[in-house]
Amino acid sequence: MPVDFYTYEREALAAGSAAVCGADEAGAGPLAGPVYAGAVILPLGLELPYLNDSKQVTPRRRDVLFDAIREQAVAWSVASVSAEEIDELDILNARMLAMERAIAGLSPAADFALIDGNRDHGSRCAIALPHRLIVKGDSLSASIAAASILAKVSRDRYMEELDRQYPQYGFARHKGYGTKLHYQMLDTYGPCPAHRRSFLKKWEARR
Repeated sequence: MPVDFYTYEREALAAGSAAVCGADEAGAGPLAGPVYAGAVILPLGLELPYLNDSKQVTPRRRDVLFDAIREQAVAWSVASVSAEEIDELDILNARMLAMERAIAGLSPAADFALIDGNRDHGSRCAIALPHRLIVKGDSLSASIAAASILAKVSRDRYMEELDRQYPQYGFARHKGYGTKLHYQMLDTYGPCPAHRRSFLKKWEARR
């Protein structure tokens, strides 16, 4: 963990917040499956070995962190927005809705949020809680990094379940992303109910 991994949390607390959460989402880019989000309130200064942006952590360490975060957090929440909702809303609104759902699911509740990225609203959905946007926050804030781990692991496990429902697509291998294998399976079998139809327009156009 970086030495100053709680800088943003300390700043929010010093400014008067009582409970600061981090929020992040996973799965914005895939062709299939939901987008997931996590929200986490950590005890200030808690050390979690290997905690970082989920993309920088090995799958095995992510699994260990997933359990440690849920055991040691003051509060944690995971939420998702389905492929159908993504098609209805668009992915930006779906990302905001997923994070908003995760933040709303915290108990005890947060009164301030640290949000990964540079967007806090779409045309229809927005982060309602007072918050601060932090670009690359999942590598700068312990709370956001913890949220990214919960979101990533939860989504990956969901895609592994989906693989059992629709084994022909290889979801356990590519997690719904647009890999060569995934497009080959789409060419062979066409889309299933878990696919985001709004993400398949280029694929459909070349058929």
